[in-house]
Amino acid sequence: MKTIAIIPARGGSKRIPDKNIQLFGTLPLLAHSILYAKQNSTVIDEVYVSTDSEEIKKTALQFGAKVIDRPAAISGDLEPTVSALRHALESLEGNNVENIILLQATNPLRPQNLLVEAFEVYQQENLDSLFTVTRNHQKFGKIAVNKFIPFNYAIGQRSQDLEPLFFENGLIYITKASLIRNDIIISENAFPFEVNHIFAKVDIDTPEDLEYAEYLFQKQLQ
Repeated sequence: MKTIAIIPARGGSKRIPDKNIQLFGTLPLLAHSILYAKQNSTVIDEVYVSTDSEEIKKTALQFGAKVIDRPAAISGDLEPTVSALRHALESLEGNNVENIILLQATNPLRPQNLLVEAFEVYQQENLDSLFTVTRNHQKFGKIAVNKFIPFNYAIGQRSQDLEPLFFENGLIYITKASLIRNDIIISENAFPFEVNHIFAKVDIDTPEDLEYAEYLFQKQLQ
């Protein structure tokens, strides 16, 4: 039974045109996730990119990934990621796929040993899904009728005394193929694997995100 990585990378990005093949460092953005997957060959048997774009397809093949041509019907702005994963899995029927590792091209920076450590927990605990989370230390609230209403703290409370809140950082998702077939990436029993690393704050969606990620990337190279 195989464990495969799938990297969804559609064309048509609006806020950053051709986002998935924009240069990040000296490589296209997409290439970073492909190379990360290939560097983790002890866990990942095959690396696939799901795309509707010929340019992205060329880039994926150039860096050693296999490509699944995604239909236009499931490549729109509002289409959930699981649609691409399910289509990819259906395209690979008969390949004995047990586990899907979702790597998002918009999260190009990941701690080196993260996948090995997360997959070890996934296997040892016999989990059906796992995803990475990071603690947020900010004071949150909402505004109603021009009044700020604290959510996770009381006015005057010290930051270090806040009740812990976590966010889904998008670095890694590991899921049983059987769940993907039922349009589920994160199950009700999914294990939240905590990652407290600066890379967890990188998720490229806007030009400002790209600029911040580039700054962190160059800093790591120094």
